[in-house]
Amino acid sequence: MYQDVKSPTMSGNSTQFNIGGTMDYSDVLWNNHLIGDLSSQGLPDTNHTLVPTLHNFTYDVWFYSSNIGSSEALEFDINQFFDGMGFTWGHECRVEGGNEWDIWDTATLKWLPTGIPCYPMQNAWNHLILQVQRTSNNQELYQSITLNGQTSTLNWQYAPFSAPGWWGITVNYQMDGDYKQTPYTVYLDELNFTYQ
Repeated sequence: MYQDVKSPTMSGNSTQFNIGGTMDYSDVLWNNHLIGDLSSQGLPDTNHTLVPTLHNFTYDVWFYSSNIGSSEALEFDINQFFDGMGFTWGHECRVEGGNEWDIWDTATLKWLPTGIPCYPMQNAWNHLILQVQRTSNNQELYQSITLNGQTSTLNWQYAPFSAPGWWGITVNYQMDGDYKQTPYTVYLDELNFTYQ
């Protein structure tokens, strides 16, 4: 990972992510603790009064690659942990893996195909918006996926999982290698995470 990249960029400072190597189907994961334990944003929520009040989340990011076709998949996740419960809204754009969005079912620990196509553009900035919710009865609700202006509504719900000892909100970005572990590069820019 290289930060403050000047080209390509939208804001003037993108972040470059690279994957390669010799082990097929290997991954690289970037994780940022936003609120709660190990907060990178100065929001430790030490009194545990903020995280349980948050229900609606939006992950908004632009990404660019000149060799996106070499990606097995790109993954974008939102996570919430409190009172022994864990919520993971996992979204995976399978590129070589079939050009379809999958979502993560925490109950079965499986990726589920959505039937929603995922064809990110090569040599262009792609705009992704993910909207999710923790319902009033503590279910994970996948609301919608918007890629380059095309919105697909899901409204699929799943139960949380057991996560004792964790407290906070995090976001993930992951790159997956293919059967040859073909190297590729992706740039992220203007990543915004909103909550209420």
